[in-house]
Amino acid sequence: MSLRRFVRGTVPWADLEAVAREIADRYGEDRVRVEFLDADNWFSTPVVVNDRWFCKIVSAQNAFVHSLFTGMRNLGVFSAGAEGFFEPFDGPLEMAEHELEATRRMREAGLNVPEPIEAFAVGDLGVIVMEYLPDFETLDDLPPAEIEKRAPALFDALRSMHEHGLAHGDLRAENVLIHDGDLYFIDATKVREDEAVARSVRAYDLACALAVLEPLVGAEAAVRAAREAFDVEALLAAREFLDFVAIRPDHDFDAAALRGELEGAASEGGDADE
Repeated sequence: MSLRRFVRGTVPWADLEAVAREIADRYGEDRVRVEFLDADNWFSTPVVVNDRWFCKIVSAQNAFVHSLFTGMRNLGVFSAGAEGFFEPFDGPLEMAEHELEATRRMREAGLNVPEPIEAFAVGDLGVIVMEYLPDFETLDDLPPAEIEKRAPALFDALRSMHEHGLAHGDLRAENVLIHDGDLYFIDATKVREDEAVARSVRAYDLACALAVLEPLVGAEAAVRAAREAFDVEALLAAREFLDFVAIRPDHDFDAAALRGELEGAASEGGDADE
């Protein structure tokens, strides 16, 4: 059993059946078929219902583990010299509601995300329901040449997100999907909206994106693609978060190589193309 699955825990069958009945009642379905997804998710049990809805089932254990991770992430942010910006939640329903809100805001900003439908409670569980995107690939499923080709679009989308006052907060390769030829974001995390920490949030997002791409296409290609969307100041701000991102269990990349490429970009000077 993977560490991720052990930490996430399991939802008892009786509770899963209760969730299935609730979905059937809400959407007028006579029968409900639930398919479990073997997704890299720490904080919920992801399932597909009737090949129409993607649902995350959040338990009390998920909420507790999320609170622990939030504390550790904020400590990591402090170590990078910034104020902590990850938000804790009061429980499973609040976790589901926050992700739903973050996804709605991204969709309203014109970003590609699955259509958010609703969040509700079933007993002690929180449930979030979204559009199911069939026939997708995650970014790291693609061959390196295709990933490098799509890297500028990833950074363009990230810049658009930031220009709309948003941030992803948990950008990983498995959170970037390719569906019908377009990039889609999932698993958005709502972060503090205090303007004082906005720059740090964006720098952290950019550091995560670089950390995603470095093992897939190399540091040079990753920074070159980022340079098309972000200026030198933003790249150097992201550099300050590389050590923190490197200690996360869901990122494995060469921080020294990225740091060298970022410093090389800074020495060249100039601004990113608008």
